[in-house]
Amino acid sequence: MARRALITGVTGQDGAYLARLLLDKGYEVYGAIRRAASQTLPRLRELGIADAIRPVTLELNEFSNLLRALEQVRPDEVYNLAAQSFVHTSFEQPIYTGDVGALGVTRVLEAIRAVNPAIRFYQASTSELFGKAQTMPQSERTPFYPRSPYAVAKLYAHWITVNYRESYDLHASAGILFNHESPLRGPEFITRKVTLALARIRHGQQDVLEVGNVEAQRDWGFAGDYVEGMWRMLQQPQAADYVLATGRAYSVGRFIELAADALGFSIGWEGTGKATRGIDRRSGRVLVTINPIHYRPAEVDLLVGDFSKAKERLGWQPTVALPDLVAMMAEADDRRVRDGRLML
Repeated sequence: MARRALITGVTGQDGAYLARLLLDKGYEVYGAIRRAASQTLPRLRELGIADAIRPVTLELNEFSNLLRALEQVRPDEVYNLAAQSFVHTSFEQPIYTGDVGALGVTRVLEAIRAVNPAIRFYQASTSELFGKAQTMPQSERTPFYPRSPYAVAKLYAHWITVNYRESYDLHASAGILFNHESPLRGPEFITRKVTLALARIRHGQQDVLEVGNVEAQRDWGFAGDYVEGMWRMLQQPQAADYVLATGRAYSVGRFIELAADALGFSIGWEGTGKATRGIDRRSGRVLVTINPIHYRPAEVDLLVGDFSKAKERLGWQPTVALPDLVAMMAEADDRRVRDGRLML
């Protein structure tokens, strides 16, 4: 009999790639979808798997709904990828962010404990837990220092996962994933905002790209690699927490340069701080400006991960280098803009 997996957040980037991976492995895949979510499922359709996913209506803030969903699906594995996942938005909606991102995870764990404690559970933790990082690079042993309501909610979710593992012997693992991107990333995120804006500029549909702190540095990998790590965590005899990362950090400015290169521009920087501008060396045109509205109230300056535990125990490591990832995203957005086919 095929194994069954329930994925919350299946309509997002990670959910789509994970669903494809599990289908390829012969799973029956159930996708938890909020009633308010788009029913067109653009990311799943982009991967050609929308009709293979079995939809389940689910709200993380409704415990009775969670119970019924687990009783209906009877999954072997639950991957909780759902959250209010935009850091900037979390400062504007801290209570909602906490309810879904923190208490929502507790509800899922309680439902698993009530319906079938043998269900294996994956919680999507985040490198934002490290925030004002205390050591470089960050590993599973690095102290947490969250710097946004999003990260604080994720901190609660992380520790409640550990607590249920230790208190009730659940097979509950948390993946502390550093930034992972793809052509399926939403345009609200800086990486996709960059590639989409530069593609629009190339085709005369936008004048300039506005960004915030171009000095911030992140450890960026490919989402398709990271969902493989999620699956491997739930195949282990014992549950544990793992950092997934590339071990290399690049600035937002460098990401912009790589995207510009992929689209036929060549960015040079002028000015400092909020007066920084990105100039196309070939045309002299201003392509990038700084808008302070995009700065975070509490900035996270540098995150870079140590994935040695995942490499040793899971046999996992990243396969896509940042220049190749950026080119993949830029080329996908260039095709979408050129063809008038903007998904997401």
